[in-house]
Amino acid sequence: MRWFGKPGSGPDNGVPRNYLSLRINLFFFGTFFIFVLILIRLAGLQFVEGSSLSEVEASRETKDVPLAAIRGTIRAAGGESIAHSTPVQSLYVTLTKEYTAKVKNKNTGLYELTAEAKANIDSLVTQLVSVFEQYGDPAAKKLGREDLLALLDLDYKKSLGYVPRKIKAGLTMKEVARLMENKQNYPGMSVVEESIRHYDKDTVAVQTVGYMKPFRATEDYNVYKNIRNAMKQMDADPGLSYREDEFVGIYGLEQQYQRELRGKNGYQTLSVNAQNMAEEVIASVPPVKGNDIWMTINKNIQLKTEQAIMDQISWLHRNPVQGKLHKDALTGYAVAMEVDTGNIVAMASMPDYDTNVWNADKLPTEVYDKIKDNYQNGTITQNTSGVSGHGLQSLILLGSTIKPLSVLIGLQEGLFTTGDTYIDKGIAYFGKDNSSSVKNSSGHVLGPLDPAKAIQESSNAFMVEWVGNALYKKYQGEAIEVWDKYMKAFGLGVSTQSGLPGESDGVADYKSKGQTVQAAMVYASFGQKGKYTALQLAQYTATLANEGVRIKPQLVSRITDPEGHTVKQFGREVLDSISFDPSYWKEIKRGMNTKVSAFDGFPYDFARKTGTSEMEAFGAIRDNGVFIAYAPREHPKLAVAVLIPEGGFGSNSAAPVARRIFDAYDFEYGLDGVPKKNVPESTVD
Repeated sequence: MRWFGKPGSGPDNGVPRNYLSLRINLFFFGTFFIFVLILIRLAGLQFVEGSSLSEVEASRETKDVPLAAIRGTIRAAGGESIAHSTPVQSLYVTLTKEYTAKVKNKNTGLYELTAEAKANIDSLVTQLVSVFEQYGDPAAKKLGREDLLALLDLDYKKSLGYVPRKIKAGLTMKEVARLMENKQNYPGMSVVEESIRHYDKDTVAVQTVGYMKPFRATEDYNVYKNIRNAMKQMDADPGLSYREDEFVGIYGLEQQYQRELRGKNGYQTLSVNAQNMAEEVIASVPPVKGNDIWMTINKNIQLKTEQAIMDQISWLHRNPVQGKLHKDALTGYAVAMEVDTGNIVAMASMPDYDTNVWNADKLPTEVYDKIKDNYQNGTITQNTSGVSGHGLQSLILLGSTIKPLSVLIGLQEGLFTTGDTYIDKGIAYFGKDNSSSVKNSSGHVLGPLDPAKAIQESSNAFMVEWVGNALYKKYQGEAIEVWDKYMKAFGLGVSTQSGLPGESDGVADYKSKGQTVQAAMVYASFGQKGKYTALQLAQYTATLANEGVRIKPQLVSRITDPEGHTVKQFGREVLDSISFDPSYWKEIKRGMNTKVSAFDGFPYDFARKTGTSEMEAFGAIRDNGVFIAYAPREHPKLAVAVLIPEGGFGSNSAAPVARRIFDAYDFEYGLDGVPKKNVPESTVD
C-alpha cells in the first residue's frame, strides 16, 4: 500500500532504513561491550584480586584465647589445705597490628616491620624494663631488653601470632598500678589474674594427691588427647579450651579430678587477620574458679603413718631380726581403709618427696634424679614407686596373709570341714610320686591343727595338702580358674575401682606358662603366687572384715563449689559380694589370732595375720614383710595393710607400723566410736 503525506510523517519518520539498522547495530555492540567489561572485571576479581579480598574477609575472623581459672583446693578430711592455688598477677602482650605491621622492602623484595611497628615495640620494651626495675620485687629475676624481646617471640617460633605472650608472672601491686596507668598507650597489653599451685610442706600423701605439668607436656596422656580433640570441634565452648602453658593434673587426684578442680577458663575474643595476627581485643569473659576436693585422708593419721614407716625402716637397719640386719629395706607402703565406709584414712608410699618441685616450667635433671624412684604411688603400682636395696618394687607376693582366704576356699569347696583335724608334720609332698615338697617356716612341726589353728600357726603344710593340692585333685586343669574366681571376689587380681590413674590389677602369676597347674595351686595356697598392691591388700582385708562384701575404696568424700556448697557427695559403694556359711567366717576370725608383740597392750580384740613372702632378686631369696589386720574383731571399724620389701618377717617389720596406724585412728576417730583426743588423759588407759 502506498503512503501519501508529508515527508517524515510515515512509519520511517523520514529516516532512511539503513540509518535505523545502524542504530540497532550500535545498541547491540554497546551491550556486548559492556558484557565483556563485566566478564573482564569478574575475572579480575577472581584471579587478580581474589587473594586480597580473601584476606579482607579473613580479617573479620575471631579467635578465643583462654584465660586460666583459679584451681580448686585439695583438702584433707579435717579441711586442711593440702594443695591450693594462690592468685598472682601476670602480664601478657598480644601482638596486635601496631607491633606487626609490615611493608615490602623495595631492595630485597621481602616484607619487614614498618618503622612505626618497630618504634611501638621499642617503646613497649623500654617502658616494661623501666617499670620492672622501679617497681618490681627486688628478689625476682631481672628482665632486660633481650629477655623481653625473646618473650615477645616476634618470629613466632614458640606460638601462633594471635596467642598472647606471657611476659612476667607474680607482678607486684606497684607494677600492676603503673602498667594499668599506661595501658592505653600499649595496645594488646593486659594484666591477667592467674594462680600458682602450692603443696603442703608436710608432704601429706604426695603420691596420692599427685602433681601438675604444663598442658603442652600432655601429648601422651589419653585424657588430654580427648580434650585436644574436643577443642577442635567447631561448636566447642571456648571456656573449656586449654592454654599450652596452663598447668594441669598429671598424676593422682590432681589428674583424676582435673575437670572439677580446674573450673572453667575465661577467654578473650580477638579479631585475627589471615596471617593469624591479632587485630584487637573484642571481648573478655572472666574465668570461673574450680571446685574443692575433700579427701577422706586424715592429715594427722597420714603423717603418723608416714613417720611410722620411716622409723621402722631405720629400726631394721640398726636391730638384727632373725640374726641379721635388714639394711636393704628402703621402702614401705601402708593403706588404712574404713571397713564400713571404704574411706581411705591413710595411704603412704615411702620415701616421699616435696611435690612443689613440679611447679617449674621444666624440672631440672638433677632434681628428677633424686625423686625418680619415689614420685609414683607405690600403694597402687610397681612402676618406679621406690625400690628396695635389691630392686624389689611394691608389687610383692602376699605370703601367709593369703591363708585366711585359702581356708575359706577349702571350706567352701568341701575340701574339709571346721571340725576336721590335720596332723602337721612340718612338710607336705606333692607332684608325681610326691617328688616335690614344701616345709613350714623354719621347719616347725605343728602337730594337730583345725582350720583356725592352721591360720594362727601359719601352717604351709596344711595349705599345700588340704587346699592347693586338694583343689587341684578336685578340678584338675580347671583349678586355676576356680582359684582365680575367689581371688577376684576379694579384690586380688582386679582393680580396686579407686579411680586413681595408673592403678595396677596386680599380677596373677599362678597363670604363668611353663609350670604345672598342680604346682601353681600348691604355691598359691600359701601366698607364693600372686603379686598385689597395698591398696588391693587393704581392700582384701576389709572384705574379710565385711564377710565377703567388697566395697570401693573412697579417697574423696565430697566436692564443694567456691562458695562452700556441696555439689557431689561420695558414700559406701558395694562392688560385689560372695556368700559363705556363717560358721566359716567364725572359723576364720578365730584363726586370725597370731601372736604379735607389737600389739602388746592394744586395748581391742582384733583380727590379724602376719606374712613373709619370698622373692628372688640378684640370685638370692629376699624376705618381704607383710601384715594385715582389722579392728575390733566383732564390729570392725578399720582395716590396715602394710608391706615392707626386704624387711624380713612381717611380725617384726610390718606389724609395728600397723600398730601405730591403729593408735592414730583410735585417737582421731575411736575404734570404739569414741575419739580418744576428746577423752581426758586420766581416763585413757
